[in-house]
Amino acid sequence: MKMTTEMKKRIVMTVAGVLLSGFAVGMFNASAFGMDPFQVFAHGTGRLLPVSFGTFYMLLNLLMLVGVFFVDRSKIGLGTFINIFLLGYMVDFSTWVWRQTALVETIALRAVLLAAGVLLLCAASSLYYVGDLGVSTYDSIALCISEKRKLRFFLVRVSCDLIATAAGFAFGEMPGVGTLVSAFGMGPMISYFNVHMSEPLRYGKRNG
Repeated sequence: MKMTTEMKKRIVMTVAGVLLSGFAVGMFNASAFGMDPFQVFAHGTGRLLPVSFGTFYMLLNLLMLVGVFFVDRSKIGLGTFINIFLLGYMVDFSTWVWRQTALVETIALRAVLLAAGVLLLCAASSLYYVGDLGVSTYDSIALCISEKRKLRFFLVRVSCDLIATAAGFAFGEMPGVGTLVSAFGMGPMISYFNVHMSEPLRYGKRNG
């Protein structure tokens, strides 16, 4: 069966979105201004096992995948598995790359790196949300709650991010200004990119 242009577009959006998300998280880490909320949670709980972050991230998401399967298996797809098996290692690689540059040497340049990381992460997340071929296990939590409870997505996302940050802090990972910026800003910014970038890219016109 021949793959449609629509499906090809969705696959490209999904793969690009997940991989760019990993690259953006590496920018967060290299800026040393605090990780995004889920990374705070993952790095905090990751202290419990003597393995690399990429490996722990994979194990954590496989565990969360079981819960998503029983709550809303429609959220599981290509993007979910790319995220589980590749994103953690992409974060490790991106962090290493950015730490080799001059952007980590001054506060001003680190701030630029953080701002670029936030914007890229939101745009990348929007791509694979709208590509609709499965999202990360963490992202599916906010999506499921907002859809099933008929709540605004960005409010649910902010709440989830604050809970993840608090849990990571409880396990010993220190959040930073970047964590707060992403916790309060990612929900609205992802919604913005959905409407102004990803939906027009997929559907050819702005929805809503």
